[in-house]
Amino acid sequence: MLEIKNLTKIFKSGDEKIIAVNNLSFFVPAGQFLTVTGRSGSGKSTLLYQLGLLDMPTSGQVLIDGIDLVAIPEKERTTIRLNDLGYIFQDYAILPSLSALENTMLPLLMQGYDFEKAKLKAQKAISKVGLSDRENNLPSQLSGGQQQRVSIARAIAHNPKIIFADEPTANLDSETSEQVMRVFLELNREGQTIIMVTHEEGYAHLSHRTITMVDGSITSDILNKKNIT
Repeated sequence: MLEIKNLTKIFKSGDEKIIAVNNLSFFVPAGQFLTVTGRSGSGKSTLLYQLGLLDMPTSGQVLIDGIDLVAIPEKERTTIRLNDLGYIFQDYAILPSLSALENTMLPLLMQGYDFEKAKLKAQKAISKVGLSDRENNLPSQLSGGQQQRVSIARAIAHNPKIIFADEPTANLDSETSEQVMRVFLELNREGQTIIMVTHEEGYAHLSHRTITMVDGSITSDILNKKNIT
């Protein structure tokens, strides 16, 4: 489903060049749960932003279903981001003035769904993350874990091809983090492709596959023995 070829991202600071992603190539098949791990500054979040089309690489290719998304016009990339990809961030990135349901509906309305259909799809997504009884609550009335589950509902409501999650448990306590991971694992069991950046090795081992990065390069790429209950 997703393939990257010779992907490189270089940041410039004055005369200095920082190679955040260094000529990486790998393939992610449909339905795989891939985690990317490494120390702070290893390039894992930068890589996720390139794969999720949130930033453009310096060179290389990002292909989904064989289409090079680096080469197409920005308008087409925007459409793909909206319709085919889902995003989850460590700071939740949900709007404080909207309810859980409204936050989940927003991308659907942007895609052109009418209000009632968007509401039904959003309610289904909220139910999937176990928050049906909180759909009318504002973010300020939700715990951190509940807010993160709203962001997951928003990411899955339009049935994306790939979910990109950047340190989704970083701001959560261990019990709440495990609740969020259970949601990811259930989604993956249903066939959802997930690419998650995490510094938590224990959570990385729950996925199908773990890529470890150091200084912009991949130092290991291993298939994990499944240990999901």
